[in-house]
Amino acid sequence: MPANLPPVYRKSEEEYRRAQSTVEEISCLEKMLTLIPKHKGTEHLQADLKTRLKEARAQAQSEKSSPAKGRSFRIPRQGSGTVVLIGAPNSGRSRIVAELTNAEPEVAVYPFTTREPFPAMMPCGGALVQLIDTPPIAEGHMEPYLINYVRSADLVLLCFDGSSDDAPDETLAALEQFERRKTLLAETTGFDEQDFSRLRVRTRLVLTRAGDEDSGMRLDLVRESLPRELSVLAAELTDEESCEALRLAIFEALNVIRVFTKTPGKPAVFEDPFTIPHGGTVEDLAERVHRDLAEKLKFARVWGEGVHDGQSVGREHVLFEGDLVELHT
Repeated sequence: MPANLPPVYRKSEEEYRRAQSTVEEISCLEKMLTLIPKHKGTEHLQADLKTRLKEARAQAQSEKSSPAKGRSFRIPRQGSGTVVLIGAPNSGRSRIVAELTNAEPEVAVYPFTTREPFPAMMPCGGALVQLIDTPPIAEGHMEPYLINYVRSADLVLLCFDGSSDDAPDETLAALEQFERRKTLLAETTGFDEQDFSRLRVRTRLVLTRAGDEDSGMRLDLVRESLPRELSVLAAELTDEESCEALRLAIFEALNVIRVFTKTPGKPAVFEDPFTIPHGGTVEDLAERVHRDLAEKLKFARVWGEGVHDGQSVGREHVLFEGDLVELHT
């Protein structure tokens, strides 16, 4: 029997996936248990949720009674989305961050240059996207915190050096390490309804040094062995046009739209857009602006696609890229 999970539950599921602390996880799990439909098709998922809630509560209690540990490398979420870059040594992760942001991560020809996660903000059409460079994944070794980074990411970039004969095996070995930990690098994000511990995470395979004459052959070797299809973004990071194309492709893969807000009685200023998921509503925008605003929202006026200029709409009205919205409480 299918689970037929409603959108409001799916939204809570996303909040749980992105939780930044055990306390947040507990709150999300409790909410999910109240929202999940109670029928035979969800019995297994309900049991999974109760088990995870029990484990999270035990973890929270342990954290309270245990002394503070070393650095956790917890990075607050920022911008329109969080994009985590992973890959083998010298796969181009740090170079991508250096070319697409104003940050200056250490970039060198020798391996293991990146020793700690390095966040930076990538501008794109007025919006900002958080890129997180991470230490390389070597055969038999991966930093433990990378699992949580990847599972909570909006997008993962699995970087692959098109100029290296070792890259195909190294890339597949990195992917396999995540597979063993029930983290499946896939085309879209979502939990397995039959096994809540298994999570697909939206991933793009980024071919760096794409200008190498044998990069296509090496890419084919990887794609033939992938457990599932992944979209490929090819980039030659010495070329400005290629970098800009990669920037736009990353933003597009986040599956969000830019929406502008306007204060009632004041002229529109098309700067600093908010971003919401494709298919997002006025209510989603209000929550993005401020939770209290979403609760008090009465209606909105919208200028943009599918409406008359300044048309009054309700909170369920679906917004489009570039819409201008005036929120009223």
